[in-house]
Amino acid sequence: MRVPYETMCAQLESVLRKIGFTPERAAEAARLFVNASRDGVYSHGLNRFPRFVRNVGEGMIAIDAEPELVAALGAVERWDGRRGPGMLNAAAMTRRAIELAREHTVGVVGLRNTNHWMRPGNYGLQAIEAGMIGIFWTNTIPNLPPWGGTEPRLGNNPLVIAIPGPEPVLLDIAMSMYSFGKLEGAARAGRQLDVAGGYTAEGELTCDPDAILASGRSLPIGFWKGSGLSLALDLVAAALSGGLTSREVGVVGQETLLSQVFILFDLAALPEPEIFRERMTASLADLRTSPPAGGSRGARHPGAGMLETRARNMAEGIPVEEAIWTGIAGGDPEVIAGLVN
Repeated sequence: MRVPYETMCAQLESVLRKIGFTPERAAEAARLFVNASRDGVYSHGLNRFPRFVRNVGEGMIAIDAEPELVAALGAVERWDGRRGPGMLNAAAMTRRAIELAREHTVGVVGLRNTNHWMRPGNYGLQAIEAGMIGIFWTNTIPNLPPWGGTEPRLGNNPLVIAIPGPEPVLLDIAMSMYSFGKLEGAARAGRQLDVAGGYTAEGELTCDPDAILASGRSLPIGFWKGSGLSLALDLVAAALSGGLTSREVGVVGQETLLSQVFILFDLAALPEPEIFRERMTASLADLRTSPPAGGSRGARHPGAGMLETRARNMAEGIPVEEAIWTGIAGGDPEVIAGLVN
């Protein structure tokens, strides 16, 4: 089943207005959700919307709150998200970091006390559209066992690196092999994972998303390397934002009051940007010359397939899980909140 882009935007906007969003904030938030699904990130687009509606109903998200400046240190600023909607806070902080980068070549914003930012690649695309290199990350509630441990002590702490160019690069990864949204989507579809994504309750590596969700033992990317990177990202986010670490978010008991970082570099302000673009183009072309592995489509850079997916979804409609879309299309916030697993 496919749904037209504008139809989906209008329906999500309508639901958000029902739960108290102003027209302007409802429109922006709706498009951020739909843009994720449009680009093929279904786990953090429409599929995440019911959980967001439920979180608003639970009082976790202050729908009218806007970020507040806490400290201005030249090219570096610290902001308080005041428990506002995570996607609106993140989009605003990306805009602010772009402004700082225009002035200082680099702009750094640390944001504390915010909520889940949904698809982090949305903010990478903001950077690319502004002609800037962007580096973004967030911490999360503990949902990832550290390497050598069996209980979650780390967040899966998504990281985005966005690089503008004739062929933009958009790296958007969690520190776990699969985000929990991807695990939940695979479980609903009854689909096994392509590669092992975690452990069973007995400690065996598995491709079964249900088993991983039940055990709570997701697998760090790169084993010990992903575990270490998750910890490092968490601590730097807390340092720059003045906010909570993943451990402290775990004490809160809900995935809220998160710490995030937004770093922008104005590529045009750096020496010889044209030479860099030539080198980037040559590097991507060289990457594609690697002979394809068996069963693969060949080597591709991060984000290479996004524009193809976007074009198809804009032309044919965005694929949806029928049960989720039917519930959202009904427009009742209580029914929508009840769609959460």
